[in-house]
Amino acid sequence: MPPAPAAPSGEPRPARSKRADAQRNQQTLLKAAAAVFVTSGVDAPIRQIAAEAGVGMGTIYRHFPTRADLVVAVYRHQVEACAEAGPRLLADADSPFAALREWVDLFVDFLVTKHGLANAMQSDSGGFDALHSYFLDRLVPVCAQLLDAAVDADEIAPDTQALELMRGIGNLCVGRDGDPDYDPRRMVALLLRGLRQTGAPSGA
Repeated sequence: MPPAPAAPSGEPRPARSKRADAQRNQQTLLKAAAAVFVTSGVDAPIRQIAAEAGVGMGTIYRHFPTRADLVVAVYRHQVEACAEAGPRLLADADSPFAALREWVDLFVDFLVTKHGLANAMQSDSGGFDALHSYFLDRLVPVCAQLLDAAVDADEIAPDTQALELMRGIGNLCVGRDGDPDYDPRRMVALLLRGLRQTGAPSGA
């Protein structure tokens, strides 16, 4: 086995540092792919993703041998980003409802990125089912936490279920598939406005 590349000091570079570099490079690829998927769908040319990431196409194929591998990795990356954002937004936002609104923006981004996933995964329906379960397991509890906090703050009424809200948002995002002028964010904003009005104090 060849020796590890030398660090500037002449000492071998630690394996942990190489692993960290590889993880950062992969995260860069996933962010680039997600951005391209938003604008061009999951069938976008690999060269477009490579250009967005600032790498060669060979680098992408080395990390993700097939398009399905890349699509699934982007899907999981986006799910984790949404899941991790919930508690952070709840801690930093001005109010629980503001945190919910910001999280829903991220969720809409995810749903737009997800466009075309079913077609990309049609040769592996079992894999798609597993991803759907992963999506529910990770994101429904986060949405529920945000809703519960908004209820506790008397910003919304205690009658909205997390999965119910997420399905409603998903249905509003579907319209974008057939109409490039359709803006799901406007419809989702109306949904959230209604959610808040439902729980607003009398006379507000």
